[in-house]
Amino acid sequence: MSPPSRSQHSPERPHAHHATPKWLLALLLAALGMLGPFAVDTYIPAFPSIATDLGATTLQMQQTFSVYLFAFAFMFLFHGALSDSFGRKPVILGGLIVFFVASVGCALSTTISQLLFWRAMQGLSVGAGMVVGRAMVRDLYGDVDAQRIMSMVTLWFGIAPAIAPILGGFLYTGLGWHSIFWFIAAFTLLLIVLSARVIHETLPHERRQPFKPGPLVEGYRQVGANAPLILLSLAAGFNFNGFFLYILSAPIYLPQQLGLGPTEYAWLFAPGIGGIMLGAFISGRVAGKWKPEKTIRAGYMIMLAAASINVAYAVTGKPSLPWAVIPIGCYAVGSALAFPSLSIMVMNLFPARRGMATSLSGFITGMVNVLVAGLISPALSHSHIWLSLGMGGLMVTGFTCWYTYRRLTGRHRHANAG
Repeated sequence: MSPPSRSQHSPERPHAHHATPKWLLALLLAALGMLGPFAVDTYIPAFPSIATDLGATTLQMQQTFSVYLFAFAFMFLFHGALSDSFGRKPVILGGLIVFFVASVGCALSTTISQLLFWRAMQGLSVGAGMVVGRAMVRDLYGDVDAQRIMSMVTLWFGIAPAIAPILGGFLYTGLGWHSIFWFIAAFTLLLIVLSARVIHETLPHERRQPFKPGPLVEGYRQVGANAPLILLSLAAGFNFNGFFLYILSAPIYLPQQLGLGPTEYAWLFAPGIGGIMLGAFISGRVAGKWKPEKTIRAGYMIMLAAASINVAYAVTGKPSLPWAVIPIGCYAVGSALAFPSLSIMVMNLFPARRGMATSLSGFITGMVNVLVAGLISPALSHSHIWLSLGMGGLMVTGFTCWYTYRRLTGRHRHANAG
């Protein structure tokens, strides 16, 4: 297992020239990231209608999550490597075009098999903007500015999961479930136009990696064998899924446990996403004042308190609003506070292959998403108590990965000092 290849507290350096202002770049990258929540959350209120129209079972509808998330995680391995070789902008535009076609395919689907196929195509393409966008930020800015930009991205990105199920509920009740995917396609088309005009290439030709099987496999071998990268990625994935578990369980949990209808999903999503935005805002404010380790430690303290309160509330009786969702929002604050620092630390491990490092990290966290969507959520979504225990268990697992990372890198620093 190789130690980090550079200090995680590297000095700031002047960023490369980029004609796009910081706020506009952050806003566009957040919009690119919104495609993921739109593809997951917007059609949740229409689950019963889609199942009826396509003759699908509840399990098959759950698989529309699973195939999307598996394809999303798998392609994460390649978005960054492709951008390291061919440039950031072409990969972003290519991913958007494929996602647009896939969204149209979802809208036109007449069988569950067709919907599953196009959902997989959405998953294969949706991560390009998210992965490559992070690499672009690190191309341009040093640690502190990068953390601020990524916190700003997370802050604006948080709007999407909050409005997606609300918008989906109104589209479904007013125009039918097909209109949800037509909306996603229209939004993607707008992003294609904006990205073509606003995004400037941030990776010069002299810094690009050859796209050849040998160097590519060797790069993945080096990055994939790095224990700190794996541990940081797992920590980020398990932290996030403590909250994401409730999003994935919403089609069953909200109607059955809380008695909410298709247009009332904001009861869960609004506090949760509000928590993400607050955590991202705090992360941006403390960037440069707190070390990343302190920020992450504060995030875990918040997550631990929220998860403990959630379990305590769950075992006392039947869940009711708003008390059932307040701990979820508080947990999201801690998760979002820790995430930008974890991401920066991952990219700092391989400065020459940031795209590949981001890709592999995204693949690892994506496979945690698949695990939660395919196994944990279906097993726990019928019980408020089990969901609360699931949140706590995922958080503890994430903290264990972070603690192991700290012990491992501490030993490396001690050995180097010796």
